[in-house]
Amino acid sequence: MSIESLTAQLRAFAQERDWEQFHTPKNLIMALSGETGELVSLFQWLQDDKVADWMRNPDNRTAVEHEIADVFGYLLRLADILGIDLDDALRAKIQVNGQKYPVELSRGNATKYTNLGTEQTVEG
Repeated sequence: MSIESLTAQLRAFAQERDWEQFHTPKNLIMALSGETGELVSLFQWLQDDKVADWMRNPDNRTAVEHEIADVFGYLLRLADILGIDLDDALRAKIQVNGQKYPVELSRGNATKYTNLGTEQTVEG
């Protein structure tokens, strides 16, 4: 499915339930934040090397899929309400990040763009 199709489905879902009145930017941002917190809580105490094993459990995988879907749904709904084309916005942001993080300065390190080339970077 395309972003446009998913957005249209979510818009219709909200319209059918008369929920558009509640889908203000502030409310959608708060809901998005809450769902992101629920996704975070699933991984909060997992050690990095245990995530793959944990995800093999079908119940865990389903819980993660549902939370990711909630986050994505609220993000789509927010973009729709604000009239933001997510495809265009993401493509533009990738270009901006490419300028902030040139390959020759950022490959293999997690240094913030404001410090790239100004101090010793942390490898790996």
